[in-house]
Amino acid sequence: MQSNQALIATLQEAIDNIAGGQARRRPRLPFGIPEIDERLRGGLSFGATHEIAGGGADAIDGAASSLFAAGIAARTSGPIFWSFVRDDLFPPGLSQVGLDLERVTFIGCRDDAEVLNSAEEIIRQGGVAACVAETVRLPMVASRRLQLAAEKTGTMGLIVRRWRRQSEATDYGMPTASVTRWRISVCPSERLPAAGVGRRRWLLELMRARAGDCFEIEVGGCDERGQMDVVRDNDEQHRIAQ
Repeated sequence: MQSNQALIATLQEAIDNIAGGQARRRPRLPFGIPEIDERLRGGLSFGATHEIAGGGADAIDGAASSLFAAGIAARTSGPIFWSFVRDDLFPPGLSQVGLDLERVTFIGCRDDAEVLNSAEEIIRQGGVAACVAETVRLPMVASRRLQLAAEKTGTMGLIVRRWRRQSEATDYGMPTASVTRWRISVCPSERLPAAGVGRRRWLLELMRARAGDCFEIEVGGCDERGQMDVVRDNDEQHRIAQ
């Protein structure tokens, strides 16, 4: 059954690449950074699932990847659901990147299967701006079910991948039905002219994009409006690589 699901996902992606697919007709959420939005044909698509994971130590800690997801959710309109197993979310940190906690319903789950089941049910019901689901593994069957549910209702699914140990991060290379797959790595924070802690900085890597190109770019982390900025040091051009 799983191999059949993987074949279906591969064929659907081929159709999308040739014919333009449903992804081009979905509304999109701009990042507000032209260098990103132009490559995503206007921004991150609704009616789709997007995978997010941390690079390096954040593959386990999940701080940067969770804040990246929270910043995206903050820029949507409507209720948000967030399912998790590891009870280590820091609400004040989510608020700092613009997420209104009164919009969020947090759902504590026993295991990954329950996280994925709850996320699918929420997305399938619709009427939700975004559904965030933290999980270690995302089997192809579950990935495809989430994507199909998102396409039906127009809900955005944000799947935050967090592993228990670094060696498990290799799972991120497995096939997926998600429209995009991101990796967020922590960079040295913004330099200040005086002693203090500057704005957080991230290296965003778009590792997979259906019918799109992969790239990486260094940005200033989400602010109180959920917005990121391109990093420019000494008025030099920001770093962006193909």
